[in-house]
Amino acid sequence: MSMQFDPIGVFHCQEKYPYDVARQGILSGENTGVVELFPGKNFEQALIALDGFTHLWILFSFHLNAHWKPMISPPRHQKRKVGVFASRAPYRPNPIGLSCVELLEIRGLQVYVRGHDLLDDTPVLDLKPYLRYADCHPDAGDGWLSEEELYQVLFAPMAERQLCWLEQQGLTCLRLFLINQLQFEPADSKRHRLLQNGENADLLLAYRTWRAEFQIDESCRRVSVSRILSGYSEKELQDAKDPYQDKALHHAFLREVFARGIDFC
Repeated sequence: MSMQFDPIGVFHCQEKYPYDVARQGILSGENTGVVELFPGKNFEQALIALDGFTHLWILFSFHLNAHWKPMISPPRHQKRKVGVFASRAPYRPNPIGLSCVELLEIRGLQVYVRGHDLLDDTPVLDLKPYLRYADCHPDAGDGWLSEEELYQVLFAPMAERQLCWLEQQGLTCLRLFLINQLQFEPADSKRHRLLQNGENADLLLAYRTWRAEFQIDESCRRVSVSRILSGYSEKELQDAKDPYQDKALHHAFLREVFARGIDFC
């Protein structure tokens, strides 16, 4: 028996790449998005009374995954693999995702939410209200997740200033990316895009064309992000080619760094 589902709408947000979003919506902080339902389907009536709930479930399609895997490496960076049914990984026999989000408001066919783990242009299959009496189980066991011990991720004053400035310019995914990546086995180069800083022994974590310098204190399982660096060399910045359409931001960032005395050179 085969089944076919037609999307009821599409999700819009700033997160466009898989590494931009948290492993779970609860870890995504204050990021926001909007479910835009398709017109002409009578969805206006389908939304009646949904605004009385504080949270809702979004059922969606993992539209970027073409294949499924019976065994996966868990997002928490375990040394062993587990079955895909024992995980929330997107590589599923049927590419269906489920995310619990905070409902902010409804404007016509647009449903605004916060704390999501979806990507921009994700097809939405259904919306359901979150019910405390049915969906909350405080005594539920965490399975293999209970074996994990996370690292605490802190930002030094310089890194904090740099991140705040970048967020004001629209680069809002970097901070959350650093937290989610560095919480789990931060020194594992098989799990992260790690580089060695040529100036010292510190490690660099790559995020697209940006780099974050960090240090690890194993005695207290703490990661300290000391500063943010451009991933472009001076020669690359002078090149007119701009495949990521972000060199203007890098130039502005470097000018701000020198002007405000938060230079990292």
